[in-house]
Amino acid sequence: MVRERIADDIYVFTSQLYAQVTAGAILTKDGVILIDTLYFPEETKAIKEFLEDRQGLKIRYVINTHYHADHSQGTYLFPEAQIVSHALCRQLLDSVGRTGLAEAQSQMPELEEVAIILPELVFKEGVLNLYLGGKTLQLYHMPGHSLDLVGVYVTNNQILFASDNCMPVPTIFDGSHKALTDSLKKMLEMEPDTIVQGHGEVILRGEIHAVIQDDLDYLARIHDKVSKVLKKNQPIEALDKIGIESCGKSRIPLNGLVSDLHRANLYRLYEELREETAVTESVA
Repeated sequence: MVRERIADDIYVFTSQLYAQVTAGAILTKDGVILIDTLYFPEETKAIKEFLEDRQGLKIRYVINTHYHADHSQGTYLFPEAQIVSHALCRQLLDSVGRTGLAEAQSQMPELEEVAIILPELVFKEGVLNLYLGGKTLQLYHMPGHSLDLVGVYVTNNQILFASDNCMPVPTIFDGSHKALTDSLKKMLEMEPDTIVQGHGEVILRGEIHAVIQDDLDYLARIHDKVSKVLKKNQPIEALDKIGIESCGKSRIPLNGLVSDLHRANLYRLYEELREETAVTESVA
């Protein structure tokens, strides 16, 4: 795990074991707000040791930005903290989250002690403000990568923890193309000084507009290319010919994992557009 200090009292922890997934910690005089956890217990335990034993601080809140295991699985290690999320995140953790954990535990003994912990403080719409030790965090429902995802904006520092809406390649996963596009545009409107991605390096001041615009351009390109496959009535396998570089992104980040994410985007978008077409035709 790599620890990076991005402000006097804010740290980002990046996994070296699982796709450079990130977690963050906001340190205050009244305790710590932890934004996400890491996939493997050993790495989240290292975060806990750093914050509680070395810094002498109590973890007061753990924010689950969304239900995916690589961001929420370490929550069980903080039994005294209040868990915060979007209401949909709680529902998903209690259903597909349990199923996914059981499957992972059957294959990975190191996950045996992991348990699903359901958030206690949830919101459905608007903005949830969290105050602790002079810090103000604003939680926005920003669906995209997943439908339950929240962005966390630290107003004092103008730092946005964008979770998996920001990655080296925008990833729809089980969200939607339109929602991700809308959330990226909202990020531009927020004008943060720094963005912490859900995977990969922190985006610093001066880079943000160009990076997000590049992501929007990528999403527009894959929409155009997948739409053409559908209009020509080509089989879904035709998507495999659409390389990531032809859509404006490099295949190098995340040790090459982005190529797999790109392919998954194409297939997800194909189904999304096909469903939209079917609905339009049925209404007509």
